[in-house]
Amino acid sequence: MFDVDWAWDAYCGVFGRQELEPLNVRVLEATQVPGRRARATYEIEWPEEVYIPNQQFTVQRDEGQHAQVFRFPDDPELPGLSQVCDPEAAMGLIKKHVMTIPPRRIRAEVIRYRPGSHAVLRHRLGKARFYARAMKPAAMPVLLEAAELVARSQFGVPRIAGYWREGAVVWTSEIPGENLRQNIRAGKQPDPGTLMDGLQSLWAIPVETRTRQPFGLAGRYRGAKREIKPAVLEHGDARRAYRSAIKALDPFVDSWKPTSLAHNDFYDDQLLVLPDGHMVLVDFEETGPGDPLLDIGNFLAHLGWSSTTVSAERAAAKEAYRKTFRDAALERFGWDEHELARREAVCLFRMCVFPVMRPDPDWLAKLERGLSLVNETLA
Repeated sequence: MFDVDWAWDAYCGVFGRQELEPLNVRVLEATQVPGRRARATYEIEWPEEVYIPNQQFTVQRDEGQHAQVFRFPDDPELPGLSQVCDPEAAMGLIKKHVMTIPPRRIRAEVIRYRPGSHAVLRHRLGKARFYARAMKPAAMPVLLEAAELVARSQFGVPRIAGYWREGAVVWTSEIPGENLRQNIRAGKQPDPGTLMDGLQSLWAIPVETRTRQPFGLAGRYRGAKREIKPAVLEHGDARRAYRSAIKALDPFVDSWKPTSLAHNDFYDDQLLVLPDGHMVLVDFEETGPGDPLLDIGNFLAHLGWSSTTVSAERAAAKEAYRKTFRDAALERFGWDEHELARREAVCLFRMCVFPVMRPDPDWLAKLERGLSLVNETLA
C-alpha cells in the first residue's frame, strides 16, 4: 500500500489513464488489519500550471477481494458526504433539514476527513455557520444520544441544528470560542478545576449500559498493536521499547472495566473556551460507559505526545500544564498515581500508530520517541 506507483495504476484502472501525469502521488495515511483489510489514502498533486486542485483517493483491499478504489467525496461508507460537499446540494439539504433561508451562496469547507469513518465540514451562509458531520448510518443515533448525555453536564455543547437521517449527516451550530489546545500552546493555561468540574458532572450522570456500548479499550489497544508490531520488527531499539511497553500494558488492558459514564476521548483539541471561561465540548460521540481515570489519562497523554511535535517554547508550555493538571487531578480525586500512569501510558501507546499510519522520512524516530514516552510514563 506504500507503493505509490501501484496505487496510481489502481486509480487509473478505475478512472482511466490520465492524459496528464501528476507531479506527485503521496501516501496520507495507511492502516491494516492483517489477514482482513488494508486501506491507504493518497493525495494527487498536479502541476501548478494546469490549475487542478489536489485530489484524494483511497485504495482498500479486503481479503479475497479485488482492490476497491474511490475518490473523495464519493466514499461508499459515508452516504451523505458527496452531497454536503457540493454547495448546491448542501443548500437544498440545509433548507430541508436545518432552516428555511432565501437562496444565497454557500461555502463548504472540509475540516477533517477519515475515509470510511467520518468527515467534518463547515457550511457558511452569510452570518449563519454550521458544522456538518457526515458519518456511517449506524453512528448517527449514537451521536445524537451522546449529545443529549453531555448536555446534562456542566460542559457546553453545540446545538444540534438538524440532521438528515438517510444521508447520516448532522449539523451543529458554530460556537465562537478559542481552541483550548491553541491557548495552552500560547501559555494561556485554563484553571484545571473548571475542566474537572465539567468532567465530574459528566461522570455522575446515570447511564444504562444496555443502551450505550462500553468503551472498547481492549479492541483499540489490540488494533494499535497490530499496526505497530510489523513496523518495529526490523528495528532493534523500537522493538525492545515495544516489547517492554506491551509487557506492562497487556495485563492492565485485560483487567480494565468501565466504572461510570465517561467522555472516552477527552483531550485539549476537543474543547473551546468561551469569553466567560466556560468550556464547550465539540466532539463527544464516544461518550458512554467508561473510566474517569482514562479520561484524565487521555488528556495528559495528548499533552505529552503533542509536546514532542511542536517548538521548544510551546512544548514547555504544554508540559508545564500537563504537570499542573496531573497534580490537580491526583489531589482532587485521591487516585493512585500508578493507576493514572497506566491509563496515560495506554493512551500514549495508541498514539504511537500515528507515525506508522502517516509515514514521513523520520517516522521511525517519532515512533521510538513515542514508545520511550510510554515506558517513561509506566516507570
